[in-house]
Amino acid sequence: MPLAPEYLHLVFPDVQFHALLYGRNSRDPKKKGRSVNDQLADGRTLCDTHGWTIAEVFKDTGISASRHARRDRDDFEALLDVIENVQVPAGVRRICVAYEASRYYRDLEAYVRLRNACYNADVLLCYNGTVYDLSKREDRKATAMDAIAAEDEVEGIRDRNVRTARLNAEAGGVWGKVPFGYMRKYDPDTGDLIGQYEHQDRGPIVLKSFQHVDGGGSLRSLLQWLKSEPEAARPDGSKWDDERVRYMLLNRVYIGERVHNGKAVKAQWAPIKGLDTPEGRAMFRRVTKKLTDPSRQRPGEGRVSHLLSFIPLCGECGDDVYLRADQTGASHYTKEIYRCSEKRHVSVSEPLLDAYVVEAVLTWLRRKEQARVALIPNQAKVADEMRRAQEMLDLYEEELDEARELNRQRNEQGRPLLSLTSLSAKEMELLPKIEELQSKLQSITGVPLLIQQLVGASDPDAQWYGTDTSPGLSLEQQREAIRTIVTVRVYKALRPGRAKSLDPARVRLSFIGSEGFIRSPRSRARGSVPAQQRGPAVGPGRG
Repeated sequence: MPLAPEYLHLVFPDVQFHALLYGRNSRDPKKKGRSVNDQLADGRTLCDTHGWTIAEVFKDTGISASRHARRDRDDFEALLDVIENVQVPAGVRRICVAYEASRYYRDLEAYVRLRNACYNADVLLCYNGTVYDLSKREDRKATAMDAIAAEDEVEGIRDRNVRTARLNAEAGGVWGKVPFGYMRKYDPDTGDLIGQYEHQDRGPIVLKSFQHVDGGGSLRSLLQWLKSEPEAARPDGSKWDDERVRYMLLNRVYIGERVHNGKAVKAQWAPIKGLDTPEGRAMFRRVTKKLTDPSRQRPGEGRVSHLLSFIPLCGECGDDVYLRADQTGASHYTKEIYRCSEKRHVSVSEPLLDAYVVEAVLTWLRRKEQARVALIPNQAKVADEMRRAQEMLDLYEEELDEARELNRQRNEQGRPLLSLTSLSAKEMELLPKIEELQSKLQSITGVPLLIQQLVGASDPDAQWYGTDTSPGLSLEQQREAIRTIVTVRVYKALRPGRAKSLDPARVRLSFIGSEGFIRSPRSRARGSVPAQQRGPAVGPGRG
């Protein structure tokens, strides 16, 4: 029979008790439960009251005891090790002390391990102010029933948490860690979450990061800027790295959406300012496409220090082979060249080709109307199409949100204002339309911000090279602009030798909107495109 601690000396006379104190909690952000220190304090008080010597103290903080736990309970394992392997002198009996059964275990397997350890080592078990001798059948039965109740309680808690998390996700509620760029407000009395809002300093950092990549900047240069900008410091103290930068740029949190099981729903927080407009959402889609496009990263392009390396195509091999930066000449004299990366049979002077291509691109940019038509053949139509598609998408999403809200609200009889059957019918009607419009918006071609700025600049040369008062484009931005605007093909020289000027007949430039232009040549399979026939060169003066 279970014993009250005050009668223990009557059952075990002339025995000195050594206590093994154990405390555990999982997570208590609102501070409504009993902390580990509180549990141990209760245990010490119990031991002092009845004259038990505290031999060792074990505590697991922030760790679940259920079968769903993701971390091991190191001190619980240490407790079992002491029970099983540490010997005690004659006349001493040990007793495990915890605040309640659920501190030891919320899993029957853990209970059986502790019970067997205590049984084999003749150790008593104490919780809820009651002592159990596990060598007794009645005590084993009583502790087993408590273990079943503890496991059932945590399974019920988990089921409620899973259901609450699902409903919260479907409603677009806040969850997880605070995303960089946002802050949260909590009720000072209850600790309940009030809402998630844009941080006045970090929110603009997020917008600038999207603008940087959309403008042709690389993730590497963005990472360097984030590390050097004091206002971009992460509030949790962690450092920016490649993975965190990519995660931020692909996170739909910043356009006011929550993704659950692969499905995006409208969130209960506002998008980052600047990403809350059709133009901002279009920029988000462009950045997402850029970061997830498998053709974007080309071989050898980790840290580029050459303007055109892996951009020109080998005119002799076809549209699946690039020219890469190389050197030629003796040890006392070297020459910077671009050479065919596969057969090495086509080479051209790097400075000459750089100058030729840049001048051709700038000449094309100076012809603004022609450039705008090539980039967006019907600008007014595209802008109007984007506006109408976004308006319809917002309308459908708002209608679906209203239907879900009606389903959550109850009348006086406790029934939803909109039945689940009616809500399902509404979702079946609206979700395909929403997905169709989202796909349509994704397919509308967006011009990168960098190219918009170049086409709109009064002086493209100043925009490209910079002036005394403003910097020009970075090497990465220049490469991005060239890729977007022109496809470069280089052929063998008609007259081999060390020419001091570039023969225009060797180079074919195909600008966007013209025959031969390829937007993403790396997406083609090797050998799928035959070599282009040598044609009239399109040089700086002939655009």
